Amino acid sequence: MHLMIERGCKPSIVTFSTLIDAFCKEGNMVQARKIFDGIQDACLSPNVVIYNSLINGYVKARDIGQANMLYQEMKIRGIAPDGVTFNVLVLGHYKYGREEDGDRLLRDMTESGLLPDCSLYDITVAGLCWSGHLDEALQFFENMFEKGIPPSVVALNSIIAAYSREGLEEKVYEVYKMMDKFGLIPSSSTCSSLLLGLCKKRRLQEAGELLYMMIEKGLPVNRVAFTMLLDGYFRMGDLVGAQNLWNELVRRRMFPDAVAFSAYINGLSKAGLVQDAYNVFLEMLRIGFVPNNFIYNSLISGFCGHGKLLEALKLEKEMRQKGLLPDIFTVNIIINGFCKQGRLKSAIDVFIGMYRTGLIPDIITYNTLIAGYCKALDMVNADGFVSKMYASGWDPDITTYNLQIHGFSNIGKMNQAVIILDELIRAGIVPDTVTYNIMMNGVCRDIMDRAMIVAAKLLKMAFVPNVITVNTLLSHFCKQGMPEKTLLWSQKLSEISFNFDETSYFLMDRAYCNIQGNAGFISETSGKSLFLDFLMYITYDYFCRNRPCRKTIQSPLKLI
Repeated sequence: MHLMIERGCKPSIVTFSTLIDAFCKEGNMVQARKIFDGIQDACLSPNVVIYNSLINGYVKARDIGQANMLYQEMKIRGIAPDGVTFNVLVLGHYKYGREEDGDRLLRDMTESGLLPDCSLYDITVAGLCWSGHLDEALQFFENMFEKGIPPSVVALNSIIAAYSREGLEEKVYEVYKMMDKFGLIPSSSTCSSLLLGLCKKRRLQEAGELLYMMIEKGLPVNRVAFTMLLDGYFRMGDLVGAQNLWNELVRRRMFPDAVAFSAYINGLSKAGLVQDAYNVFLEMLRIGFVPNNFIYNSLISGFCGHGKLLEALKLEKEMRQKGLLPDIFTVNIIINGFCKQGRLKSAIDVFIGMYRTGLIPDIITYNTLIAGYCKALDMVNADGFVSKMYASGWDPDITTYNLQIHGFSNIGKMNQAVIILDELIRAGIVPDTVTYNIMMNGVCRDIMDRAMIVAAKLLKMAFVPNVITVNTLLSHFCKQGMPEKTLLWSQKLSEISFNFDETSYFLMDRAYCNIQGNAGFISETSGKSLFLDFLMYITYDYFCRNRPCRKTIQSPLKLI
């Protein structure tokens, strides 16, 4: 614009309007105002479009005072506000808690005769929703209907969206049912709000049915809702549901965006289908989407998890070539990959190389290396990295302590494991179920007297068992030559509907085979038998006392 003026080309009001609108959308209200103030210098007068752009910009910037001043300025200059002016101001006032000013503007709107009653009611409902008065909005809508004003999809969408944002799904369905009762056809916005609410509540089957209904009816699919549903399937372990959803959209040539591609690649990688994830990645590149660090990290993690470090390192190199710098997540994934293969020297090389690229190790980096050395039964170097962690300003967390306890338990140094447990308590960290299970496994293998002392210490710490605890004890019954105890306690636990896993059933089968094969086992009561029985009884008693109450769950409103 300055170049135009320098060359003698006078900017028009459209020029000013275009610039002001662009700066307002960018959120740069200082520059927008400067351009606005320059309109008079150009011997021009601002119009309602320019005022609307500025008012909208100030409302979005939460500066309602400036927006109101512009509205008053319009009236002084004799520039009549239009429907856009009132819409922006009314919604802004309701959204930011200035309901009285919103009501005043609605009266101004009514007096101006700009909008028919139904539009006015739609704006009022939306305003009440923005200000958090959801029940009042619903009541206002019902009053509107009683007064003979036909209900609109717009007003109901505002209420549905507001209830959905608040997580009040039952209210959402109540309003949806009302829409059906009035014979109104749900819009894409209605379905998207319902879809988002269902995904947040993990009601994925209904969300899937709704999404397919939207596709069948040709309604635009909200990409955010689609991505949430896709991610929800992966989080719930429903790999088939996620793949079917993706394939259906591709089949209908409704290609997802880059965020959906990221969610799908990440989900496949975590599910162990890293080659499938890589194929989707190649398809993403073919379409023209540019991958980011998150996508590369997902694939690198997937390849490392399958022991394919060469492929992972190739992707890390590809990242650099495309101008993406590997971040702390990338480096931690690669260090973990080397540690899992026992290639600790390579892991240390990557650790040292971090500093050259300006990355600072975090607690996950240190814990990963400590885990690697503990797995290699090298507790000297593991302790060395705990010291390095302290020196770098990181305090050990529950994971650090659990790794150390597990490492010392594995080399039979239960005294040292107990010392670490005491350090954990002194640091003010609450032991978790992992801590208990590691210690429980250790005490079951330890000499009797010390095992009983450590067990008493664990019980004082509000012992919280899980299926791993049960499996640990069942396994030790077998190892100690007491397979009949494994089956006895399995039976007692099944009577209280305990949720066994695959390991539990494997241990039961092994115990049964030992008995059937007449394998020698201890039939008499021994000190070790009594001790294991005691631990199992404590575990069994916990599950008896904490059984979830069974509730009858009503099926939600059918959407179709």
